[in-house]
Amino acid sequence: MLYNNLGSTGIKVSAYCLGAMMFGAWGNQDENECIRTIDLAIDSGINFIDTADVYSNGESERIVGKAISSKRDAIVLATKVHGVMGSDINERGNSRRWITREIESSLKRLNTDYIDLYQIHRPDPSTEIGETLSVLTDLMHQGKILSFGSSTFDPELIVEAQWVAEKRNLERFICEQPPYSLLTRQIERSILPTCAKYNMGVIAWSPLAGGWLSGKYLKESDIDLSSGRAGRLPSRYDPALPGNKLKIAKVNELLKIAQDIDVPLSHLAMSFVLSHPAVTSAIIGPRTLPQLEDILQAADLELSDEVLDRIDQIVLPGENLNTADGGWQPPSLTDVNLRRKPRR
Repeated sequence: MLYNNLGSTGIKVSAYCLGAMMFGAWGNQDENECIRTIDLAIDSGINFIDTADVYSNGESERIVGKAISSKRDAIVLATKVHGVMGSDINERGNSRRWITREIESSLKRLNTDYIDLYQIHRPDPSTEIGETLSVLTDLMHQGKILSFGSSTFDPELIVEAQWVAEKRNLERFICEQPPYSLLTRQIERSILPTCAKYNMGVIAWSPLAGGWLSGKYLKESDIDLSSGRAGRLPSRYDPALPGNKLKIAKVNELLKIAQDIDVPLSHLAMSFVLSHPAVTSAIIGPRTLPQLEDILQAADLELSDEVLDRIDQIVLPGENLNTADGGWQPPSLTDVNLRRKPRR
């Protein structure tokens, strides 16, 4: 297993980060198998685990905490805050009030005194970024978190956060966690260069594009919109949508490259993400033990320039085939009232 510096922190993290989203009700409800999966990841050299409070409403954090209790000091533990955790209107978001409360819940579920990396799961336009940075700085000074980062922030938001931190003498985001895969390359335009400029680490989520690059979806009939992830997120899977129809075609072209170099498509996808010099670690999110065993075999794969050039011809650098795969859209795009002047 390769290890990289997490931004400028001096912390060494494995190139594969074990993502825990599938541990619990959202994925694998067999707690014992989830723990065995975590054990295998650690035994294979993975020292970086990423979860979030919202994953299965806290169940993922609880499983991770149980699994690493005897080896906590050897693990770089990351979790996230922002998502809806209750019916109260304030049990969500990036406010001081919510983060101050939710950090205690995450620490309890994870059965730990501190979190190595605490991440803001999504932007919150209703909360001024200085408010969020201020409470995160306080948590660092209290020793409850050792560093903090952002996830799925647009480049202008990353820059604003860096500027506000410097202007107000606050601690800063030390990493960003964006979506990145063979099918989702938009971050190459501005986010990756921006992170490199500020010496921020990059933890890529969904390197297999939500299963598209596992070889599971090679034709329209392979996609079942009545259940599973495809049923929950039709905008990212419905083959009737142009972006998803295009993904089917591109996946088959990418599969030909994988076959030509005699590797599974999933291994090609993982190696591609880690080939970018700005990427620190790629999150693998296995639901089962065999899935982890398979993806670990790709850890030593290095793609040649010829292969990377062929990939660039299929999916252009800086291109997302489907905008829904970007993970977040600002209100300036999603709220029609912000794009149209009031009628007279």
